[in-house]
Amino acid sequence: MSSENSSASPSLISSLRELEGLPDRQRRLLLRAGLGLSVGGSALLAACGGGDDASSTDGTQDPAANKVSSFALAVLPDTQFYSRYATTDENLQFQRKYGSTPYAAQTQWIAGNAAALRIPFTIHLGDVVDQQGKPLQWQVADSAMKILESAKVPYSILAGNHDVVSDVDYADASSQSANTDAQRNLAKEPYLQTFPTTRAQQQATFGGRDPSGFHEYHVFSVDGNAFMVLSMSWRASDAAIAWARGVLARHPTLPAILSTHQLLNIAADGVSPLEVPYGLMLWDKLIRDNDQIFMTLNGHYHGGARLTKTNDFGNAVEEMVVDYQMAYMGGNGLLRLYEFDLTHDKIKVLSFSPWVTQKPTDTLNEFDVAVLTDPNHQFEIDIDFKKRFARFNPNFALPPAANAPINERAKAALLSNFTEPAASAKTPAADTADYPQVASTVAHWRFFGGTDGAVVPVGQVIDDEAGSNPISRQPLAQGGAAQDADMAWSSDHHHLSAAPGSVRFSNSVNSPLRMSSFATDINAPLNALSFNDGYTVEAFLKIPSNWTAANNAWMNIMEREGRRGDVSGIDAGADGDESALIFAISSLREVQWEVTPGTAGTRSPAANFSGEIVTERWIHVAIVNDPAQNSTIMYVEGAPILRNASNTNGIAVSSATGRMIVGGGVYANAPSNGFLGNIGEIRICSAPLTADKWLTARRS
Repeated sequence: MSSENSSASPSLISSLRELEGLPDRQRRLLLRAGLGLSVGGSALLAACGGGDDASSTDGTQDPAANKVSSFALAVLPDTQFYSRYATTDENLQFQRKYGSTPYAAQTQWIAGNAAALRIPFTIHLGDVVDQQGKPLQWQVADSAMKILESAKVPYSILAGNHDVVSDVDYADASSQSANTDAQRNLAKEPYLQTFPTTRAQQQATFGGRDPSGFHEYHVFSVDGNAFMVLSMSWRASDAAIAWARGVLARHPTLPAILSTHQLLNIAADGVSPLEVPYGLMLWDKLIRDNDQIFMTLNGHYHGGARLTKTNDFGNAVEEMVVDYQMAYMGGNGLLRLYEFDLTHDKIKVLSFSPWVTQKPTDTLNEFDVAVLTDPNHQFEIDIDFKKRFARFNPNFALPPAANAPINERAKAALLSNFTEPAASAKTPAADTADYPQVASTVAHWRFFGGTDGAVVPVGQVIDDEAGSNPISRQPLAQGGAAQDADMAWSSDHHHLSAAPGSVRFSNSVNSPLRMSSFATDINAPLNALSFNDGYTVEAFLKIPSNWTAANNAWMNIMEREGRRGDVSGIDAGADGDESALIFAISSLREVQWEVTPGTAGTRSPAANFSGEIVTERWIHVAIVNDPAQNSTIMYVEGAPILRNASNTNGIAVSSATGRMIVGGGVYANAPSNGFLGNIGEIRICSAPLTADKWLTARRS
């Protein structure tokens, strides 16, 4: 692997007034490149701060009075699902439905707009692929990043936990003794094969890599000011951190942005920043006493948040996390622009999707939002650049205003020929009967009727609105761990549910098992139904903030008793002790629907997984199996998820006496994984239903 000073490639930069932080060799190469190279005409001028930046992306002139001195950085959050679902392994899901793929759409947009929008550099935050052992996913990533390379738009890239061979997620471990670059077999890492040092060396901005090849730095320049991007891959070793500190020490005048995969988390409310031990370790060992680091960017945690911290010099460090992979369509092509407005001393953040605006019109729905406007995804940071950098770079320049604001032009261009689909009307129920009542209903349980906070007694019956399959609270038969108070009535409910309440389950510990649940009678007709003509299962759920993976991973919303290993023709590779019907919450707080098909022949259990569910928020889940389409699609709050299944028609029956359990499940026919949270309604229909027939619709 190359060392930090092993190479430097020709630059796009043509005018540099402050290069004192660069090695002599790199300075000469940058200057020589600027005098002799031309790349795509105006792309070179834009990268250098020249060119007619008053022009918007559609070629029109902006008013001179609106000029600023600014440039923008493009940021690519976790692209893992874009790489995965663009492959033949996953049936080319994006290409088949939309005729395009989000990863390529992102890099094509950056390449096509780098000149006009003054984007000198792009930062990738890791989790390039979802499954590092799948070569086709690396091919997707390779092709997408080559678009930037062909356009001579430099970028940094780093490995996330999904990109390394040992991808165990030590999310809360600050120890530097496990799963770092120092423990890996570098010759067998696909990331280093797809993005080797020799490839990084072709970037005009490349400064060097550490000996492992996982960590790199770049220097880009705009209007005479040079900046560093220091990219640290998943779980940097102590040696890697020492390397990073050395890079900063050798470039003492350069303002630095630290990009890494994991640093800042997001709290259970989905909005507030949450610090984790690994991020605090980086703060202590790398950030706090290096005044050059004024900003950090990371992915890994789903959503977006930011935190301002004060370093040892009394200066602000802006920490930001952004990762859209658990949003609609695995992120729906969302990326970010960070506009550095030196005229107004602000960093302006825009989150948007260039892929949404190119989708066929007939595929669009209310979840296809081209520009995010909520405060965690479109915001401004006040930063006096010259004052912030004064201690280590007193000569930082404030160039004259010469270009139109960038984010405004980007947003206008994106929306110029695009109209976001209107959100469907969502009306709360007028009364408890204000929902579509469909003839294919085989069971419908509505959990309300008791006094708020009162215990639901053992033996309590929940009627079946369809009549034939009531359920009742089961005895406390889990070795004394379960308690009466583990199940209580609640007036809390989803705003679109016609049921004015729910049952709160407090099964907060898996070991020893603590499970209070409902179940059908052993002779209920529902127990024997195989749903070979299709089905729709709906549920209203709320997960509390005290949910943890350690205590509540794989907790069951609903399961059917019995072993799927007893199903005729079951795939030999399947875990036979699992149920043939699993409706659960995974270790990553995703909704899981996994069934063994009811149709004859070899039966391979197949699963649907949602994105991560935010706690303390009600959600409506609908799972629709349609044999005519040979598909099972899960919807969360009306949005179809990305990770759906095919060839899963019907639900196998593994036991003639297998009851349906709500709030718990079985493993090897023994009670397992009690539910924590609220359940408002569950409805099971023996036909695929469209959204206008779901419980979130109204009877009219």
